[in-house]
Amino acid sequence: MSRRQARLDRDVAALLAAHAFTEIRYLAGDVRRRSTDSSPDEDLERIRFLADLCHNLPGIARPRPWRPSRRGTAGSSLEQAIAERPLSWTWHTTGPEGHTWMLRHIEQAGRNWTPPPPLPAHRKDPSPLTLRQRVGILLGRWPVRAPAGHQPLPAQAHVLKALNTDAVCALYEEAGRLRLGLGAGGPWLRAHLDPDGVHYLVPDPADYYWPGRSSSRGGTIRWWQCTGLLRMYDGEQVSCMVAVLPETFTALPSTLPRREQLRLVHRARATERDTHLWGRDHKAHCAPQLCGYVPETADNPPPAN
Repeated sequence: MSRRQARLDRDVAALLAAHAFTEIRYLAGDVRRRSTDSSPDEDLERIRFLADLCHNLPGIARPRPWRPSRRGTAGSSLEQAIAERPLSWTWHTTGPEGHTWMLRHIEQAGRNWTPPPPLPAHRKDPSPLTLRQRVGILLGRWPVRAPAGHQPLPAQAHVLKALNTDAVCALYEEAGRLRLGLGAGGPWLRAHLDPDGVHYLVPDPADYYWPGRSSSRGGTIRWWQCTGLLRMYDGEQVSCMVAVLPETFTALPSTLPRREQLRLVHRARATERDTHLWGRDHKAHCAPQLCGYVPETADNPPPAN
């Protein structure tokens, strides 16, 4: 059933994309400009709505074979849900107006389509280790592997390091100062980390951030995307992503036994709750009396991964 639904989602995505492009062409055309039915600003807002709703539908209609963003992982529960129902993200992020527009065109085309189920909540606890992962730990296999056609990370990157809170904040500050593109900590992060906690960091680039790939600035990626496992002031461990220069990471001390490093790499990769989600849930309770953070004196939001 899930394969049939996935195929139908892709068919519906192609249908909706075609309708969106047709409507946008009409709204932007000369005939529409001479119409008195609506103002140019209203037409522009409608075009923006359609583009926001449908910008990723061509990719859904003609997908590449699904694989996790990191080799050796099963993918997050959200990634797996979207693989099963490709229209899940579009449906659950578009709102009532988008739902009405989608259903109208689907019904007019005579498609018997059922909206996807709710998106899964991010797990607070990491996914349990698979048998393959447990065997890999016993055999000492490093789980971070290069995507096809790319060189593996050097031996200096095959290490997980334990850091204190000052060291974590310094890495975020360096990423922000150098504008590496991943890492937005600032006062918010420092205030909400366990000041005496032990945090963990490992180079773990997603395929699209693998060193040597083209960067958004026209050069090549020269930093390592690192996965972090941070302990917040309430004791919860959450994941994070931060860009770290190879020389900066290499200079950090390494003190953990190898098998413990391997176990923690798998735990960090399997932790779906990140600093952004933790901060979103904490926001309603955030107060100087509770966590010591004063929002009025700092303009840094919870870091987004």
